Amino acid sequence: MAKIICLANQKGGVGKTTSTNAIAVGLKRKGFRVLCIDFDPQGNLSFSMNVDTESVPTIYQVIKKEIKCRFAIQHTELTDIIASNLFLSSMEVEFTGTGREFLLRDCLKQVSPFYDYILIDSPPELGVLTVNAFTAADFVLMPVLTDVYSLQGITRLCDTINHIKETLNSKLNFGGMFLVRFNIREELSRIVMQTAEMISENLDIPLLKTHIRSSVMIAKAQALQKDMMVFAPKNNAVRDYIHLVDELLERGI
Repeated sequence: MAKIICLANQKGGVGKTTSTNAIAVGLKRKGFRVLCIDFDPQGNLSFSMNVDTESVPTIYQVIKKEIKCRFAIQHTELTDIIASNLFLSSMEVEFTGTGREFLLRDCLKQVSPFYDYILIDSPPELGVLTVNAFTAADFVLMPVLTDVYSLQGITRLCDTINHIKETLNSKLNFGGMFLVRFNIREELSRIVMQTAEMISENLDIPLLKTHIRSSVMIAKAQALQKDMMVFAPKNNAVRDYIHLVDELLERGI
């Protein structure tokens, strides 16, 4: 059965989708079978992997049980992925019945035996989509941008995760926080790192040792829908993501 990892942060623009892409590619390069689930209606992960989001089934059709999960998988040069589009945003109002928190979990059970890892890119809002992602996951990873605002929502996010763990998914664990767009020479980055260390200690959330440095090459690789580890293998941020994957494996994630 696959280990299921959800990347989450209630603030948008913190590198969540980029990190999902990079970790998935890094795991695949190590020989693991990897499936990505784009569970954000914006569909940015789908775009970065150059998949069709209009004429093929998406995770929305899977959740609605219009199609089985395995028939929505698209195979790309990066990893396998089930795409998303704006139709997924209607899930908040369309699914109101009992058990709606388990829709994604039940779908992934169909394909979990065929993968080593399933990575879920969740939306920033703490609504039914994110609850579904947490209920399906084994681990939550939280990318934190090196600004003050990215840290403000961590406490609320952790409260939500703990609630899900107590009520819906007892196997859910904190995989850890990691800093993105980090620059050790900038005072703000150092301040955010110190604050993250305090949050890590107070909330008992691991702060991963690997920090992801800033790089325009990663954004360029995603805009061109390329494998960043092939597109810019010597780039500092790409190397950081490779080290991050190594650290996650060392931690048993």
